Amino acid sequence: MMSDTPSPTQTLLHRVAARTPFNPKELERFLKFATVGAIGMVVDLTILNLLIKVAGFALLIANSISFSTAVISNFTWNRLWTFPESRERPVATQLGQFAIVNIIGLGINNLVLWLVYQALRQFIADPFDYNLAKIAAIGVVLFWNYGVNRLWTYKGL
Repeated sequence: MMSDTPSPTQTLLHRVAARTPFNPKELERFLKFATVGAIGMVVDLTILNLLIKVAGFALLIANSISFSTAVISNFTWNRLWTFPESRERPVATQLGQFAIVNIIGLGINNLVLWLVYQALRQFIADPFDYNLAKIAAIGVVLFWNYGVNRLWTYKGL
């Protein structure tokens, strides 16, 4: 009979995966995708704040640029780390699929950002209002991007 206690050699990721109803490999991919997304979030928020505070861009224009910059980072890291076997596929096709998914993701991101920002700006001071709204938008788009990219861009991997 096997013990429910994980061995010391198991990683945290494998311990979490073993206790979930999800496919452990798919959970690992999702967590890697989310980690890449967290890196992308740092890129996104940094560019967003620089464009607004330093360059004086309007919120949705700055968001579109910062989001697009993060998408490039995310594509690169997902191709190298989350889905390394995807490197066997043509990069142009894969980038095109990833871009289409993320253009829709940008629309979702801008919509959530704007709606949450409008609700928060009455109660929370600048720059916390748009940064919290941006974090909410990133959280929503994470699931869209993973789901559609997994089913289309990284299908069969």
